[in-house]
Amino acid sequence: MQYLPQIAFLIIVGVASWLLFKRITQIRKNIFLGRKEERNDNKSERWKTMWLVAFGQKKMFKRIIPAFLHLLIYMGFLVINLEVLEFVIDGLAGTHRIFAPFLGDFYTVLINIFEFLAIGVLFSCIVFLIRRNVLKVKRFHSAEMKKWPTLDANLILVIEIVLMFAILTMNATDQLIQGNDEHYAQTGQFFFSSMLIPLFEGMSTANLVIIERFAWWFHIVGILAFAVYVTYSKHLHIGMAFPNTWYSNLKAKGHMENMPVVTNEVKMMLGMPAEGGENPPAEIGRFGAKDVNDLSWVNIMNAYSCTECGRCTSECPANQTGKKLSPRKIMMDTRDRAEEVGASIAKGGKGLEDGKSLLGDFITKEEINACTSCNACVEACPVNIDPLSIILQMRRYVAMEESGSPASWNSMFQNIETSFAPWKFAPTDRFKWANDLKTNQNQDS
Repeated sequence: MQYLPQIAFLIIVGVASWLLFKRITQIRKNIFLGRKEERNDNKSERWKTMWLVAFGQKKMFKRIIPAFLHLLIYMGFLVINLEVLEFVIDGLAGTHRIFAPFLGDFYTVLINIFEFLAIGVLFSCIVFLIRRNVLKVKRFHSAEMKKWPTLDANLILVIEIVLMFAILTMNATDQLIQGNDEHYAQTGQFFFSSMLIPLFEGMSTANLVIIERFAWWFHIVGILAFAVYVTYSKHLHIGMAFPNTWYSNLKAKGHMENMPVVTNEVKMMLGMPAEGGENPPAEIGRFGAKDVNDLSWVNIMNAYSCTECGRCTSECPANQTGKKLSPRKIMMDTRDRAEEVGASIAKGGKGLEDGKSLLGDFITKEEINACTSCNACVEACPVNIDPLSIILQMRRYVAMEESGSPASWNSMFQNIETSFAPWKFAPTDRFKWANDLKTNQNQDS
């Protein structure tokens, strides 16, 4: 019976680790449903981008109030979880506050810092709940934010509040037990949790131990469950933000990639060497993207990194004028389709051959045609997600595979092909307006 808590702890950690490994493996498979893309150039710039944008939260501070609140949660997540190391050691070794005797007074300082951050997390989560559910900030209540996305966001905030209260309850009861049970080391006073002590004064030591142990187990099991839950949630960006920013598109915002298959065709027509050597692939791939396997793995990783914050959609000029395009929905739909296909393949199902596709069943032509290619969504994203890349690839599929672009676009394409400009004028007539203007000016004078 002496080792029962340690055995139980080991089993819980083992189960959580197995579930986490299984889920991460599935997400990796889903991401690599996309085609290959090399993004390993300019490593120094990529490291810099990751540290500034993901770790330093650089782009968050374009909106100072939510940025400050998010920073409190972010710092709390990083620093408070250092305490989890002590939880794990205590759980496996059967000890209690194993670092306290070695760190002495510095341990008290550390726990007070942890509690200060816990209060910061509590405050931020409450404010975020008010913003979402009382003030009803517009970008949190778009059409794509119904049901699960809204529940997920609120659930995460509530879980974080409960976990912070568990820490404070554990520390408050711990201080009352010290001196009455030799297993509980003297730690000094913890400022914030001391405010909760009046709630537990007058209780017997046995009851205090029960409450303290319950809070300890609730917190560590809650963290492990939270870690598994996050992999099914939009809060996966906690981990995905770092690789996503490292693999950011470092090219100029207005740069649009040429299609290699088209480039090769043009080069061969002009007698130039094609990319890939003298023998390029005989089979030409699909033009543009219809389903997730036509996108690159970076596009799908972008989708899994989406925080669903809606900054992209709130900055989108097409969305602001009432059109159906929402860059956030594009990313959510891409992730949902990758999840659907990945789950089907894992079960031995039809996978990509299920009769559905990303374009048509998830994202409509009306949405992608509304995009102005302005890059506002890319600029606004706190973790450098690129919805425009997905939109452009789907538009290329519609134009080149289905010939399904709007009639006005097709006229423009034809004019560019024949007149080298969007207008239906011969190149030799293009400067006539200047001659006409000069003639009119001469007549007026």
